[in-house]
Amino acid sequence: MRQRPVSATSVTALFDQWWQARGEWVEAPNQRRAGESGVQRLECAGETLPLYCKRQVGHLYRSLRHPFGEPTVLRERRALLALARLGVGVPELLYCGARRQQGEWRALLITRALDGFVSLEQWYAQAAAPEDRARVMAAVGKTLARLHRARWQHGCCYPKHLFVRSEADGQVRVALLDLEKSRRRLSTAAASRHDLRQLWRHRQAIPMKDLAILLSDYQQALRG
Repeated sequence: MRQRPVSATSVTALFDQWWQARGEWVEAPNQRRAGESGVQRLECAGETLPLYCKRQVGHLYRSLRHPFGEPTVLRERRALLALARLGVGVPELLYCGARRQQGEWRALLITRALDGFVSLEQWYAQAAAPEDRARVMAAVGKTLARLHRARWQHGCCYPKHLFVRSEADGQVRVALLDLEKSRRRLSTAAASRHDLRQLWRHRQAIPMKDLAILLSDYQQALRG
């Protein structure tokens, strides 16, 4: 069923309208962080692309700034906005909100689907020529270098969260997803070390020689 939350001046009413929107679960709610978090795909009237709704109940992280906990989607919202300012590809943010109800946090993050992108995991499940793999790896390496030069750490740097799209002119666009663990680090080296180790451990079908291309372009971009 196609649906679209109606306009509202009340922040509470707007949150309620998005909260009541329903769609297919693409990531069933997982029990973690003393709460639950899942992702639904929404087909909304007037939208040419699907929307993705991350829906959370009591799903918190704690830090020195938030010792009593804050919904992880609020951290993801900050990362989405910061990375977009850096020129790093991320999904378009449409709405983010959180509120406490009867002592329990409820939180939402709504983003627009990436048009024509596939995850690196999906991309490597297809047959690709060596020159195409080289272009994709080079683009991913340069994107991660831009991220780390600004001391941002992805925090969940797996092939399923790195999305690519090949253009007709041979260029490759890259976008980063699932940024709820993203944060600033004290140094580029700390951000780099964490993410590259994760990518190495979870490389799956990515050949070693392709990772070598990624690292070469990554190091060159990092120096530049």
